[in-house]
Amino acid sequence: MEIAEERIGQELTGTKTSRRRWLLVLAISVLLLVPCVWQRRIEAGDLGSHVYNAWLAQQIARGKAPGLYLTRQWHNVLFDVALMRAGTLLSWAAAEKVVVGAAVLIFFWGAFAFVSVTAKRQPWELAPALAMLAYGWTFQAGFLNFYISLGLAFLSIAFLWRGRSWRRVVGAALLPLVWLAHPLGILWLVAALAYVRLRERIPGWYRLILPASAVSLLALARWEIVRHFHYDADWVEAPFYLFNGADQLVLYGKRYGVLAAVVFFFCVAVFLYEAIRRLKKEDWTILTLPLEMYVVAICAAGFLPQNLTTPLYPSPMGLLVSRMTTISAVLGLCVLACARPRKWALAGLAAFAAVFFVFLYQDTAALNRLETQARQLVSGLPPGLRVLATIEAPEESRLPFINHTVDRACIERCFSYGNYEPASRQFRVRVREGSPAATASADDAEAMASGEYEVQEEDLPMFQVYQCDKGDPYRLCIRELAAGEVNGRIGHDSPDE
Repeated sequence: MEIAEERIGQELTGTKTSRRRWLLVLAISVLLLVPCVWQRRIEAGDLGSHVYNAWLAQQIARGKAPGLYLTRQWHNVLFDVALMRAGTLLSWAAAEKVVVGAAVLIFFWGAFAFVSVTAKRQPWELAPALAMLAYGWTFQAGFLNFYISLGLAFLSIAFLWRGRSWRRVVGAALLPLVWLAHPLGILWLVAALAYVRLRERIPGWYRLILPASAVSLLALARWEIVRHFHYDADWVEAPFYLFNGADQLVLYGKRYGVLAAVVFFFCVAVFLYEAIRRLKKEDWTILTLPLEMYVVAICAAGFLPQNLTTPLYPSPMGLLVSRMTTISAVLGLCVLACARPRKWALAGLAAFAAVFFVFLYQDTAALNRLETQARQLVSGLPPGLRVLATIEAPEESRLPFINHTVDRACIERCFSYGNYEPASRQFRVRVREGSPAATASADDAEAMASGEYEVQEEDLPMFQVYQCDKGDPYRLCIRELAAGEVNGRIGHDSPDE
C-alpha cells in the first residue's frame, strides 16, 4: 500500500514525468505567458497601484518621497517586494511582466497540482479551463498578493496531502511564502487540510456531519458579523449560487457573462455524460470529497460579507466573496476531473478559451490606449505635482479599478495623491499626516477616487485626470483644480459637463 501511494504521489508531483510531459509543461507555460506580453502594459486593475507603490518604495529609500515611509510587514507583501526588487534591475514595464508572469505560472501549476491530487490523475484536458481561470476576475482585479497566495497554497496542499518524505518538507516550506503573500491563502490552506484530515478519520455516512458542520459554522460567522459589524459589512446582492466559480470569467462586459454561462453548463453536461456512461462500472467515492468542498465553498458566498471593515484597518477588507470564488472554481474543476472527461471535452474548453482570450485582448487593448492618454497628459506637468484621477469603468464592467492606470502613469512624473494604499495601512508603504505625496486619510482617498472630495487650499497645486466625453469613457482630459471645488464636478457623467 505504501509503495502504491508513493508511486501515485511521484506521478502527481512530477518526479517521474517523461520528457514528453516536460515538453508539454513548457509549451503550456509559454502559452500562458502570452497575455502578459501581448500589450505594452499589463492591464489588471489594482496592478497599476502595486507598480506605483513599488516605485514609491524606491523613492522612499532615496529620500525622495516626503512623508512616506516603509514599515516591516509579514503579510500582503510578497508580490510588492518581488516587484520592487525586479524594478531595481529592470525597467518598470519589464519588471511587471516578469513578476506577473511568474505569478500566473505559480497560480496555474499550483491549481493543476491541487486538482491532480484530488482526482488522483493529471487533468490535462482541463488546462484551457485553468488558463481562463488564471486570467479570471481575481487576476484582472489586480489582487496579485492574494492570487499568488492561492497558487502557493494549492501547491502546498498538494504536497502535504498526498506527498511523502521530502515532498511534505517542501509543502511545509511553502507556508511562510503563502503567509507573506496574503493571510487568506493560509486560511484556505489550513481549512482545506483540516477538512481532509478530519474526513479521513470519520467512518461511513457519519462523514456528512463534516459539510453540515462547515455550513453551520459559516452561518454562525454571518450571525456574529451582523451582530458586531452591523454597519460595517456589505453582502453580495446577487443570489449566492451564481458565485459558483463561473463568475470568475465575468469581466469587462455582458458578453463575458454569456460565455461564463456556456462554459459552466458545458462542464455540467460533460460531468453528467461521463457519470451516466460509467455509473455502474466504477467506484465514484473519489468524487464525494471535492463535491462536498465545492458545495461548502458555494454556500460560503451566501454567508460571508463582500466587504468588511474591522477596527484593525481604516479601509475595508474588500470584495471577499468575489475573490474567494477562485477557490470555488478550482474545486469545481476537481469534481469534473474525477469524471475523467475525454478529448472532446478538451476541444470544447479550448474553443471557449480561444473566445475568452480574444475578448480579453480587445478589452485590455482599450485600457492600454486609456493609459497611454494618461501618460501623455501627466508628462506635460512639472515633476512632483499632485494628481487625482476620477475614472470610472463602463457600467457593465465588473472591474471598477481602471483609475489605477493614472497611478502607473505617474511613475517618474508626479504623485498620485489619492493613492489608497498608504492610508489603508494594509500595505508596507505608509504615510504621515501632512505628506505632499499622498493623503493620510482613508476616507479622503475614497472620496478622491469617487469624485466627492472638496479640494483644500493646502492641496494646491493639484490636477485632475478625468473622463471628458459623455459618449466615450475611454477619452481622458486633465485640468487644474481650485480650492473649494469638488474634484468630480466635471466628468463624462457629471451634470456640469
